[in-house]
Amino acid sequence: MSTPEPPIEAVAAVTQRLAVLLAAGVAPHAAWRYLAEHPARASAGTPEWWGARLRLPARLASRATSETERMTALTGAVLRSAAQAGARGGNIPEAIRGAVATQPDGAAGEGAGRAPGGTRSEQAWLALAAAWFVAGEAGAPLAATLRELAGAFRAQAQLERELAVALAGPRSTARLVGAMPLVAVLFGALLGFDTVRTLVFTLPGLVCLALGAGLMFAGARWSGALVRRASRAGGDTGLAVELTAIAMAGGMSAERARALAVAAAERYLSAVTGPDIAVIDEVLALSRRAGVPAGELLRSEAGLVRVRARSAGQQRAARLAVTLMIPLGLCVLPAFLLLGVMPLLISVLSSTLRMF
Repeated sequence: MSTPEPPIEAVAAVTQRLAVLLAAGVAPHAAWRYLAEHPARASAGTPEWWGARLRLPARLASRATSETERMTALTGAVLRSAAQAGARGGNIPEAIRGAVATQPDGAAGEGAGRAPGGTRSEQAWLALAAAWFVAGEAGAPLAATLRELAGAFRAQAQLERELAVALAGPRSTARLVGAMPLVAVLFGALLGFDTVRTLVFTLPGLVCLALGAGLMFAGARWSGALVRRASRAGGDTGLAVELTAIAMAGGMSAERARALAVAAAERYLSAVTGPDIAVIDEVLALSRRAGVPAGELLRSEAGLVRVRARSAGQQRAARLAVTLMIPLGLCVLPAFLLLGVMPLLISVLSSTLRMF
């Protein structure tokens, strides 16, 4: 079974192709036009994979299909907008931001994941716009900048793959355990006990049915919330650190590079995380004390941020396997007793009492 491509992988592919075209001497507006004519395949989270690997019901498989279509539409819209802006000498970063802003908000599914400012793929497109803006303002080499950015996107995509693999077991456990009470009802009926009639047509059975159904619903919601929380990517990706390194590659002073990077991150991504600012200041101070260029230090720190994000994601997946036991013990097992065991006891007791 092949691992799916995360949505951000399509952005990484476009960024890498742009870097190669620009390094070969193709003009930026022409590079965007070529890519718009032959867009990269945005196949992140294909519904076939989700349906086979996670055994999704039809409703969720349909949601995955719509999410794939949304990612493809977003990629096409960004490429067309950037190509049109480049052809008329317009602002390509603003065109990318405008294309992302015009996409509908309600189609994102769980597979794509949502960041504070949109889906992860939308955040990646905006990061590309911010990097293009900083490179243009600072005079940094655009091809090298995009190549570094594509590597950062692929590192993030690898993190999402690893997290999806780590969460596959807990997800399957949550679904399997959640079905136990219903299996118990059917198993009792197959053994010859009239569990269904007991649950539906007797007062004690109706009480058990109501309580058991409520516990099943609560357990499903609780387990789903735990899985979604573990699936959520961290907000600190080191982008502002990367943007500062790009600005310094264009020959800017440390102070101007920091200000430009923060302004670009705020403009295109709406926020800059506190840890990013602290890392930038720490690295720039170290660079001044040691008298060494700060660009490579900044890139290494951005890589370290991504390593920490990968470790945090793996820890969340490991904790999920344990925390899923809480709704199992408090909701699913009591529901199993109420829907599977109690109807058997009620049926046996009523049969015994009728004999006397």
